Amino acid sequence: MTDGASGRFVTNTKAGQLAFLEARHRAHARVEARIRHAKDTGLGRFPSRQFDITEAWLMLTQIAADLTARTRLLALTGKAAAPAACEPKALRYRLLHAPARLTHGARRRRLRIPESRPWATAIVAVFANIAAILQPA
Repeated sequence: MTDGASGRFVTNTKAGQLAFLEARHRAHARVEARIRHAKDTGLGRFPSRQFDITEAWLMLTQIAADLTARTRLLALTGKAAAPAACEPKALRYRLLHAPARLTHGARRRRLRIPESRPWATAIVAVFANIAAILQPA
């Protein structure tokens, strides 16, 4: 149990140093956040009562949750760190639903996002971070 105002927590663990118990508690909170994000990605609702369809749905949900976590780790850094704290629904709205135009010219691709769009600089930085990831040999 956590007291959010002061950051204290209560446990019934018999042994262990305070630093270890606090680290264990924070790691558990990180796991709970990943579970919450997976539920927002599709784990919270199943499309069918048939096992095969549900199995495929769970696999796709796991892939989506993993892609979201990897995107946060690899692409939401530097200038693009602002949306890193967003929940998956807000992240989809801010990054994937943004109106944009991909243009080609002078042997380069350019992503054009309206400057009036909120988070426009973060969106450009996210795509620049993704483009900077090295391709496998």
